[in-house]
Amino acid sequence: MNNNLRLVVNNVNEKKLEDKHFFEKDELKIILDLYAKMVSKGSWKDYGLNISSKQVGFSVFKNAAENALYKICKNFRPKNKNLKYLITDTNGKILKNSFDLNILLKDTNWKKLQK
Repeated sequence: MNNNLRLVVNNVNEKKLEDKHFFEKDELKIILDLYAKMVSKGSWKDYGLNISSKQVGFSVFKNAAENALYKICKNFRPKNKNLKYLITDTNGKILKNSFDLNILLKDTNWKKLQK
């Protein structure tokens, strides 16, 4: 009999590393719902994902050949809670930030953010 074996069931503390370095399912749904709405209005045409060990970003484009209009970012280790979610411009300048993605995107006037 081996006493070194143990059974672990539904251990939420042992998330896979890649799970911690991407948007969670509900976060991605919020972003994709906004993206669909903006595409139907003709404001956004394309998107891209940027993934690093520090943050994941959802970049939106007016045209596929141009630079991104905005990047919706999730920081994995923010310096303070209000820097967890960000909207940045092409140069990385923070335009808006929040601790809650839903609030950040719902309260954003995208036409006023444009230059």
